[in-house]
Amino acid sequence: MFQHSKQGAIDIISGDEVLDRSTIEDVLELIEKCMVLGQPKLVFNLEKVPLIDSQGLGFLLETRDQCSERGGTFKLAAPNKLGKDILRITGIDEEIEIFDDVIAAAGSFGQ
Repeated sequence: MFQHSKQGAIDIISGDEVLDRSTIEDVLELIEKCMVLGQPKLVFNLEKVPLIDSQGLGFLLETRDQCSERGGTFKLAAPNKLGKDILRITGIDEEIEIFDDVIAAAGSFGQ
């Protein structure tokens, strides 16, 4: 299940399911709520996400683009070893800023 939380002005999406076609719809609902209030500052916490498939990767890039179009920023936090490998092999680690943990990702908005 995916859920939304806030750390100050930063929206954080976290979950413990595979990010794929079957879960994207749920995540999209949470993200759309974050997009309605001005410039989104969004962190996707991957700490407990066991796997990201190709549709999930595309979804992450689309979310980054939507945030940018609204003058905001989208960052990833705490991918597990497999997640890091997937993000590196696909080149997404060069497209989206990735942090070791949510606190560092949220803190980076103030820099």
